[in-house]
Amino acid sequence: MQHSYYVKTLLSLLFFSSTLWSKPSHLSDKVVIPTNNWSSQRVLSNVVGQLIENLDVPVEYVNISADRQWGALKRGVIHFQIEVWEPSMGQEFNQLVASGDIIDLGTHEAKVIEDWWYPKYVENLCPELPQWQALNQCRALFKGSKTMGKGIYFGGPWNYGDADIIRALGLNFSIERLPDAAALWKELSRATQQKRPILMLNWSPNWTDDYIDGEFVNFPLYSEQCEKEPEWGLNKKLVKDCGNRRGGWLKKAATPNLKQRFPCVYNLIQNISFTNRMISDAASLAVVEKLSDQAAAIEWSKKYANSIKKWSSLTCQQ
Repeated sequence: MQHSYYVKTLLSLLFFSSTLWSKPSHLSDKVVIPTNNWSSQRVLSNVVGQLIENLDVPVEYVNISADRQWGALKRGVIHFQIEVWEPSMGQEFNQLVASGDIIDLGTHEAKVIEDWWYPKYVENLCPELPQWQALNQCRALFKGSKTMGKGIYFGGPWNYGDADIIRALGLNFSIERLPDAAALWKELSRATQQKRPILMLNWSPNWTDDYIDGEFVNFPLYSEQCEKEPEWGLNKKLVKDCGNRRGGWLKKAATPNLKQRFPCVYNLIQNISFTNRMISDAASLAVVEKLSDQAAAIEWSKKYANSIKKWSSLTCQQ
């Protein structure tokens, strides 16, 4: 019995010691890259991942939602985000940068829009569009069988304050939330094949810029006061009586210790700058050409080889 006790004690000590001295998962030697649920981000994350592997640094990809990525960046569970869109992510990004929980690795050349959108052919049935007042006038075009006369707006899993916009502007619409970008494009495909009116979330740059003629709804122009001061806009009691920001920034975010742990990767990410065309091409390769994220990244890298060469030219000290 005594011998058994000593053996168990020794094994417990060995286990405790190995646990104490082993590296936490977020301090592994791999660069961990998040992949979100829209096409350009997944393709371009793979582009950057392939460049990092060329630096002889191993890479791991982790599927994660946009809202959960912030805590993961703070803890170093993931190492950077290559596409931070201002309209949907700007508030969280700015707060975390200000508190030192993440770092700002620079702004891309691209300018972005994320807002309510419809295919251009809808204007044949509702010529008052793209003015937002036309939405209630033409809501019958967008109503569904279960919406009790309300129009349907197809949204995604991201936070744009759409319900607040509906309330503040008195829109007679319901939101149907879809789980990801692929579900949005499936709904859009069904509608365009039948020339059926559809009102949905879209963004630019995106694959639709080149393949489907469409328009964003002209809501009252965005202002920071619109989100904070009820008395600012048309509705004197509620905020968000405006559309989302137009011409927003697209940034890169990183975990605070990226420079110390992976200096070459830090320099590479800092040097990357995507244009609108680069982003729409990345999305098109996945959605229109139906390539896998990895195959799309390879094709994209061939097209933009000169830009990649420039981004990769920085020297770094390990």
